Amino acid sequence: MHLEIVAVGKLKERYLKQGVEEYLKRLKPYARVDVVEIPEEKPAGSLHAAEEDRIREREGERIINRLHPEAHVIALAIEGKSLSSEELAEYIRRLATYGKSRVAFVIGGSVGLSPRVLRSSDLLLSFSRMTFPHQLMRLILLEQLYRSFKIIRGETYHK
Repeated sequence: MHLEIVAVGKLKERYLKQGVEEYLKRLKPYARVDVVEIPEEKPAGSLHAAEEDRIREREGERIINRLHPEAHVIALAIEGKSLSSEELAEYIRRLATYGKSRVAFVIGGSVGLSPRVLRSSDLLLSFSRMTFPHQLMRLILLEQLYRSFKIIRGETYHK
């Protein structure tokens, strides 16, 4: 399986970089995982609603242009569907079983994802109703993907 993490912005904190590197290493036996960083749009002045919309649209255009046409797209969105770790593992297992070998997970920037990205996604996935920093979500997502493959294979780690 080929997984892509399409994320807005670069990781800045050392501890996040180290955590991401650790889970990318752990995932190697299970899947090819590529992380694609989309440049974060800088505000052109004060951050009001119209400026946030402009940022979402520009970042969204970059995301859409980077997604592989055959990818099954899962966007992380607070309004999305909540799954348990077991349910996420089953979802991934089903994708692999039914020939969806390329899966892209999309993480928006600090103002979220554009409506176009949300509409073009196959699944909106929520990790919580809480708001998390988008950089931290990359680490959380990778941990849950690793957990999913361990569940699928019936290997220890999960509990």
